[in-house]
Amino acid sequence: GPEALAILTRFVLFSRVVKFRRTGESARSEDDTASGEHEVQIEGVRVGLEAVELDDGAAVPKEFANPTDDTFMVEDAVEAIGFGKFQWKLSVLTGLAWMADAMEMMILSILAPQLHCEWRLPSWQVALLTSVVFVGMMSSSTLWGNISDQYGRKTGLKISVLWTLYYGILSAFAPVYSWILVLRGLVGFGIGGVPQSVTLYAEFLPMKARAKCILLIEVFWAIGTVFEVVLAVFVMPSLGWRWLLILSAVPLLLFAVLCFWLPESARYDVLSGNQEKAIATLKRIATENGAPMPLGKLIISRQEDRGKMRDLFTPHFRWTTLLLWFIWFSNAFSYYGLVLLTTELFQAGDVCSISSRKKAVEAKCSLACEYLSEEDYMDLLWTTLSEFPGVLVTLWIIDRLGRKKTMALCFVIFSFCSLLLFICVGRNVLTLLLFIARAFISGGFQAAYVYTPEVYPTATRALGLGTCSGMARVGALITPFIAQVMLESSVYLTLAVYSGCCLLAALASCFLPIETKGRGLQESSHREWGQEMVGRGMHGAGVTRSNSGSQE
Repeated sequence: GPEALAILTRFVLFSRVVKFRRTGESARSEDDTASGEHEVQIEGVRVGLEAVELDDGAAVPKEFANPTDDTFMVEDAVEAIGFGKFQWKLSVLTGLAWMADAMEMMILSILAPQLHCEWRLPSWQVALLTSVVFVGMMSSSTLWGNISDQYGRKTGLKISVLWTLYYGILSAFAPVYSWILVLRGLVGFGIGGVPQSVTLYAEFLPMKARAKCILLIEVFWAIGTVFEVVLAVFVMPSLGWRWLLILSAVPLLLFAVLCFWLPESARYDVLSGNQEKAIATLKRIATENGAPMPLGKLIISRQEDRGKMRDLFTPHFRWTTLLLWFIWFSNAFSYYGLVLLTTELFQAGDVCSISSRKKAVEAKCSLACEYLSEEDYMDLLWTTLSEFPGVLVTLWIIDRLGRKKTMALCFVIFSFCSLLLFICVGRNVLTLLLFIARAFISGGFQAAYVYTPEVYPTATRALGLGTCSGMARVGALITPFIAQVMLESSVYLTLAVYSGCCLLAALASCFLPIETKGRGLQESSHREWGQEMVGRGMHGAGVTRSNSGSQE
């Protein structure tokens, strides 16, 4: 049209040909020659262009610079750089932290019967030994989340790992019950910060890879639990539980050495006003991945108060927070309950045997002592291996059904398997039901780890995950008294409690107000949820635009 022709007649370079880029900068063209007038053929019309000379450093005319396209956010950069070598390294490092967490948890179901026999502990003291770890985790999860939001993800993670490593090794030298009780509680306090590795991990992942990668981290959890059982098989008969505690700290030691390679989250740096640090981190990732950085200027988000509890209870997030707390509580309550129940049921043979056995030894049941046999260890290993197919099933359905329905489905199947245990089944069927139940409850747990970092903005993401993790530890704190103490009174009531809890959690999953499938991570709590991803995810779209934030 006439307006386009009018603009084009003003655009010609004299002596020095300048090529305009989307960033609004100028660069000399190496291909063009600085010669006479240029002509453009448009719809058969031959138009002579008027010469316009630009001085060095002159601003690009507004007609040629796209004002909405000369900036980018961290989300744009992460999407543009994509998944590559850096994310593979980060996956292994996050996996080590996850593996260490799994081993410290799995050791509880092995250590409890051993100390029960060796130190002649009554059943309530055995349950307390497990619960004190979760007391530490519960009391520290929110604190570590707050530290990660206030001082950085890397800072919180490093401190928590070093803390856990120190007290984990120290607990191997506990001379009496009271010492190991305190030291394992301090180990739990440190473990409360390990889930923040998922916050850091999620903030470096492109949208399409996020769910798959966070779910595949569960493979490291499964490896950790399997490795702990295998380690116990070889170490317990010859070296004893003290060496098991020391050797179980090896993944933590590796992570502590390697975590200095970790960069700080670029999203956190931008939110805290460290633009240069964020750009340096993004350039480092782009270099490692062999991908180009987006052109333009990185937008610095408005600096917000970070890690404030009240932000989790704004009208937009209030129901999400409360429902997530119950979902995480149910996940940990059922998962760790099943882990503890597995050793109890294997020692008894089946549900009917455990009921009759408790009646027979009612007078001395609190001091009745049985070491784990080789057969118990092998069955424990089989049920632990169930976490691998659990990951694969969840991986297959989470991007098809969505996060909410995946969590609900996992809870329902766990509840169904728990009810089937009411039937007097043999050892093989018992192992199969425990296998399926553990596969789905671990899958549901990991689906919650995918959903939670996605639903909260950067300013409260670590705190949101931390408080949810804290609620999970409340569930884990209560579960030993159900799986180990209530079991002595009624095995059927115990199973009914776990089944009922998971049915309620399935309903809570369905009532979550936000589905995060296919959405980007929210940068600011002051923008509408998911606005960062407007225009993204369209296959074949021309220019990717950032619709959130304003250029400073």
